Amino acid sequence: MRTRAVEILLVEDSPGDARLAIEALKDARILNTVHHVIDGVEALAFLRRQPPFADAAPIDIVLLDLNLPRVSGREVLTAIRADHDLRKLPVIALTTSAARGDVDYCYANGVNAFITKPVEFDQFYAAVQSFENFWLAVVALPGD
Repeated sequence: MRTRAVEILLVEDSPGDARLAIEALKDARILNTVHHVIDGVEALAFLRRQPPFADAAPIDIVLLDLNLPRVSGREVLTAIRADHDLRKLPVIALTTSAARGDVDYCYANGVNAFITKPVEFDQFYAAVQSFENFWLAVVALPGD
């Protein structure tokens, strides 16, 4: 049983998708804190606790969109897996893509799960709740 909030980094450039994911995670049975950044540059700075995120909490799990401005989600995933301090961090791709190439790339480069965002609100909410039920309630995270 966790004795502290799970720290989640949501890397999502779509304001609507970010709002839905944050709301779904607020309803979670497991205490969590969601930190939101809008591109790959901010994601890597947050994870590495570089300015302006020097005081950021250490992250337990990343929800990563692939289609990001400045630095793509693919590049973020590759950077996480190449970084000695971050490589064990669970990364869940949460993206609109269902392309076989994206799925294959992500798994070949160490993503822990690949979730295609449904278009419908209820289905999107259910997808985030499924993530919550498994990754926050069942799985032991590094550092637990």
